[in-house]
Amino acid sequence: MLTIIESPYAGDVESNLIYLRRCLRDSLMRGEAPYASHALYTQPGVLDDRDPAQRERGISAGWDWMRRADKVAVYCDRGVSDGMRRGIARARDLGLPVEFRFVDAVVG
Repeated sequence: MLTIIESPYAGDVESNLIYLRRCLRDSLMRGEAPYASHALYTQPGVLDDRDPAQRERGISAGWDWMRRADKVAVYCDRGVSDGMRRGIARARDLGLPVEFRFVDAVVG
């Protein structure tokens, strides 16, 4: 199942990328084929997420992939960013199922 991963990127980028790797693993362990454009397009020498025009270009390219997906998985342990909210809205516009997930253990 082709699955778009929504997780935070901006802010604490290094921690968010570590978190994204856990999200990708979780998705793979569910038997899905995950895709996370924010991990791919923000690599050095590709696009600069701090440049609004380049950020929009990356978002647009990710949304092109979303049109091919079976669903969107939103990983919420670190909150839901504005970019993630945009991805959720786009998925709903496309009629894709949206699943909200957590990978960090909750102690309580």
